[in-house]
Amino acid sequence: MKSFDEQLEHLVREAMAEDIGDGDHSTLSSIPSEAVGKAILKIKEDGVLAGVAVAEKIFRIKQPDIIFEAHKQDGDEMKTGETAFEVEALVHTILQCERIVLNCMQRMSGIATLTRTYTNKLKGYHTRVLDTRKTTPNFRLLEKEAVRIGGGINHRFGLYDMIMLKDNHIDYAGGIEKAINRAWQYIESQKPGLKIEVETRSLDEVKQVIDAGKGKVFRIMLDNFKPEQITEALKLIDGRFETEASGGINLSNLEDYAKTGVDYVSVGALIHQARSLDLSLKAVKG
Repeated sequence: MKSFDEQLEHLVREAMAEDIGDGDHSTLSSIPSEAVGKAILKIKEDGVLAGVAVAEKIFRIKQPDIIFEAHKQDGDEMKTGETAFEVEALVHTILQCERIVLNCMQRMSGIATLTRTYTNKLKGYHTRVLDTRKTTPNFRLLEKEAVRIGGGINHRFGLYDMIMLKDNHIDYAGGIEKAINRAWQYIESQKPGLKIEVETRSLDEVKQVIDAGKGKVFRIMLDNFKPEQITEALKLIDGRFETEASGGINLSNLEDYAKTGVDYVSVGALIHQARSLDLSLKAVKG
């Protein structure tokens, strides 16, 4: 598996190829190639800042010898009128990286801000919030990084780093027991150490996982359970498996689920309902 930096470099180079194409003709036509300039990242909306470290890496991929001064760090509260960083580089570098930096930071800051709202509501509770795979294709790396910056916990990154037996897997496999046993055989022969999570849709299915999953399953997902059903399920599970509540969980009912004592709540809305925040990159004159 490639490192975060390797994945980020791939993402950035693909984004540059998409944006620049055969040349940034606006800049090429109006700015000498040797011109050097400064720019600041202006904050135009309150929230949680995310993507400062990513922005620096984007500029350095284009020009390794930039001068980058961070005024705020990822995860900091930000206020309208503040500046996040200053960068000194070739003007061509600044202008060609500008939109990629802003697109990443605006999106990441929106996700981090929404995630922080969820994690703040969970203070004092045992329950922690997880993200999901409901992400933008080819941008998952930074969306999940933004969740982490906002205080959330990353669930699996893809189909490759955990076995999750969801309703369709179970139905196609012929039932919970068959699905678990086949998955366990696969792990033993093909992918030692891979963990198994199983989605359940009823208390009866919870009982089936308890019976068939001992020593094999590490987490039970309680999908679309109401809080009172979660409480009943936790009594049955009795601490033998990690537990995750999923489906229909939002800011208005988050604490109702946390009060049950479930280990995790997974919330796709952290990413797919987050609103990008307003930031701008402005030239420093003189």
